[in-house]
Amino acid sequence: MKPALPPLLVVDDEPNLRRSLRALLEPEGYDVRDVESAEQALPLLAEEEFFLVITDVRLGGMNGYDFLTRVRQRWPHLPVLMITAYATPKQAVQAIRAGAFDYLPKPFAPEELLHAVERCAEHWRLKQENLRLRSQVGVVTDLSQIVGECPKIRELRQMIQTVAATDARVLILGESGTGKELVAGALHGLSRRRDAAYVRINCAAIPDTLLESELFGHEKGAFTGALRQKPGRVEEADGGTLFLDEIADMSRPLQAKLLRFLEDGTFTRVGGTQELRVNVRVIAATNRDIVRAIHEGRFREDLFHRLNVVQFRLPPLRERGEDVLLLAEHFLRQFKQTLGRNVRGFTPAARKKLLAHYWPGNVRELRNVIERALILETGPEIQATSLPDFELEARLHARGEEEAAPAMPAPGQTLDDLLAAYEKRLILATLAQCQYNIGRAAERLGLSRHALRYRMQRLNIQSEPDAEPASADTPISSP
Repeated sequence: MKPALPPLLVVDDEPNLRRSLRALLEPEGYDVRDVESAEQALPLLAEEEFFLVITDVRLGGMNGYDFLTRVRQRWPHLPVLMITAYATPKQAVQAIRAGAFDYLPKPFAPEELLHAVERCAEHWRLKQENLRLRSQVGVVTDLSQIVGECPKIRELRQMIQTVAATDARVLILGESGTGKELVAGALHGLSRRRDAAYVRINCAAIPDTLLESELFGHEKGAFTGALRQKPGRVEEADGGTLFLDEIADMSRPLQAKLLRFLEDGTFTRVGGTQELRVNVRVIAATNRDIVRAIHEGRFREDLFHRLNVVQFRLPPLRERGEDVLLLAEHFLRQFKQTLGRNVRGFTPAARKKLLAHYWPGNVRELRNVIERALILETGPEIQATSLPDFELEARLHARGEEEAAPAMPAPGQTLDDLLAAYEKRLILATLAQCQYNIGRAAERLGLSRHALRYRMQRLNIQSEPDAEPASADTPISSP
């Protein structure tokens, strides 16, 4: 069943034309409202929802072009169809560039108008269906899918509940497969924006030449293949949440445009001149070392600070201890239902094997392992032999450790120099993670406060960061 359309609004100072349009549109099932001026239309648009506005170019008082500009500024997604008895190609181009959905010269055939109105009606229905489908799938509405009882995961769930109630921007950092999408979905699902759109875009999955158009939309003719105007994902997310995954893979030119958008919510479609504005909450995530990307010039530091209002650092699975078994049981329950298998749990040998693995692919790797084991297992419990031997994974881990190994000393550089440099980086990183709290940093490093202060003095490390300290809910990034 198609959703009921809201009314459409006719704005024209000629009573005969308003009556004619009513007589044409109402038999087709459209609810038509009409007013004689733009001054009457604007407050009506603020009070009611309309799926389309039909307006003449020449009106008493505010003209149609000025009215169109006001509508595009306040309701950027509302289509406006312009009609006029004084049509010229130049005026048509002017109207389309100003944001009109279509432009019809008088006299026009009734079929032309009905076709344009039906296109707008179908666009509205598709948008409503999109919102309905998004509300049914893909969004976490509670914290039940964030499984784990280690201290870091408990703290993570508590922080999600606290931050979700705000509109603060969030930056989620963590290795691939640690659950960054789950955290983003939970932040939206627990927020006051949960009934609005939740739009996700993977910046690494879209070619750089197309990402700007995907994000901000484009106008008809903006580039080869742009056959019609296309709203961007930021417009789809208006009133809701925009999740930018793999943000560090975005090109620097597009980073600059995103930075401008984050300042006040304004943007311009590719090939357009009209400045549009939306109200979205932005959540970003990356599995890359963001500090290294900034130092290497691949990511803008000002964009980092703009996104990094609240920061989440997701722990890798290898640091979560017994959570490996809790997650394994969780995935086992899921796949038992989908695969129709009656398997009770894991043998002691299988549990030991799961705990011993390094899990370079994190929770995503564990999920795949459990699905594979359940497919292969023929007994009442998952045996160790049904689990992979992890040979390839172990080689990946060894390769990663090899690549992370320190470089050979430079000429004149001694082992003591290398060790001191590593010790300084480690202490600085720990201090940053602990918001420069000496007691917490010392505890994390397994040192006394006195021993840590001694090492900081020896390595010429300041007890406070150079920049202004961040608020309690804003972690200071690692140097």
